[in-house]
Amino acid sequence: MSPELQRKKILIIDDQLDIRIFLCNLLGNCGYEPIDAGDKDEGMQMAVNEKPALIILDVTMPKERGLQMYRELKAHEDLENIPVIMVSSIDKKTFSFYQRFQGTPRHKGLPDPGAYLEKPLEAEELIKLVRTLTETDECPLAEDDG
Repeated sequence: MSPELQRKKILIIDDQLDIRIFLCNLLGNCGYEPIDAGDKDEGMQMAVNEKPALIILDVTMPKERGLQMYRELKAHEDLENIPVIMVSSIDKKTFSFYQRFQGTPRHKGLPDPGAYLEKPLEAEELIKLVRTLTETDECPLAEDDG
């Protein structure tokens, strides 16, 4: 990456420290500027202060659920256009059922996230999504030698 290009900030919000460390290392090695938070309150504060290019949000955090935070992000005037990748150990079909069961009103204008990934995360798949959602070049670590 040329030095004149500013590294795009990616905010990682997950209660699991090992996941945050993994994602910070992965994204940092791919030319992004990872920042991380361990809960909803810290994550919202960082999102407001840092205005990241993308947010990676754990759906199943204790106390304040990731889904609640997603709603708050999309309702916040300064944050509503930031793409979000939701991650969870819950498969997407079960998650969709849960949303319907909880009465999440899809007609209220809450947009779908940029992507939904199941844990354990696949590094290549995640980097491709990050690259697409932030419109940046592919991770230099993923380039083939031949």
